[in-house]
Amino acid sequence: MSTKTKKKKNSKKLRLIYNILLCVFICIFVGCSIYLIKYFMESKKSEDTVDGLKDMVIDEDEESDVVFDSQYEEVVVATETDAGVVEEIKYIDFDGTLVQKKYARLYKYNNDFVGWIKIEDTDIDYPVMQTMHDEEYYIYRDYDKNSSSAGTLFVDTSSDIIMSDNVLIYGHNMHTGKMFHDLLEYEDEEFYKKHKTFTFNTIHGDGTYEVIAAFRTRIYEVDYTGFKYYQFFDAASEEEFMDYVKNCVSMTPYTIENDVKYGDKLLTLSTCAYHTTNGRYVVVAKKIED
Repeated sequence: MSTKTKKKKNSKKLRLIYNILLCVFICIFVGCSIYLIKYFMESKKSEDTVDGLKDMVIDEDEESDVVFDSQYEEVVVATETDAGVVEEIKYIDFDGTLVQKKYARLYKYNNDFVGWIKIEDTDIDYPVMQTMHDEEYYIYRDYDKNSSSAGTLFVDTSSDIIMSDNVLIYGHNMHTGKMFHDLLEYEDEEFYKKHKTFTFNTIHGDGTYEVIAAFRTRIYEVDYTGFKYYQFFDAASEEEFMDYVKNCVSMTPYTIENDVKYGDKLLTLSTCAYHTTNGRYVVVAKKIED
C-alpha cells in the first residue's frame, strides 16, 4: 500500500472520529440544554404555584367574610401571653384538627400543609409540608403533588411540630436561588446580624425564631459515632438537649450569643451544600415568641 493511500485512509478515520465526537458533543449539549430548560421551567412553575398559595392565606380584614362548609366549625381559642394579655385565635375544626383560620384554605386544599416559613430579604417564603407515611414525598413534588425538581419544603417525620424539642425542615438548594438556597447567606456574619430572626407560623399558631447557629456539615455513614444534627428531635435529658446546642454553636464560624435553655423549642433548617460529599448547610434557631 502506497504512502498516499495510507494517508487517505488515516484521513478518513480521523474525519470519522471527528464526526462521531461532534455528534456526541452535540447530543450532550442538546441533552444538557433540554435539562436546564426543564429545570428552570419547573422552578418557574413552582414559584407561580407558591404565589397562588400566598393569595389563599386569609388576612385579618378578610376573616369575617370567609365562610366554610357547614361541616367545618369555627372555634375561637383564648390564650394568655407572658405580658398577661389575652389573645384570641380563630381556628377551623377539620374533623378534630384545629387549623388557624388564616391557613384554612391551604389546609383544606392539601392537608399535608403544616405551616409557612419566611425569612425577610430572602426568597425563603414558602409553605411547609409533612407526610408521616413517606417523609420525602415532597422532595420532588409541588404543593399540588405534581412532579417538580424544586420540590416543597418538608418536615422530618420524627418531628412533631407541637411537641418536639427540635423540628427539622428540609429543602432543596436550587441553582435558581429558590427554596432553601438563601440559607447559605448566613455564612456571612453581617447577613446574620441583620436577619437574626424569622417566622415559622404553623396551622396551630404563629412563631418567631432567633438564629443560634449556622454551619456546614455533612450526612455521615451509618457507623459514624460523631455528631449528627439530623438525629436529634426529643431530648432524653437536659444534658442531651444542651449537647445538641453546644455542638451546633461550636460548628458556627462566627460568634452568636444565645441564652438557650432546656425546654426551649428549636427549629433546624437543612439544605444541600457542595463543599464535600453529602454536604449540608444548617441553620438552627430557638422559638422566642408564640
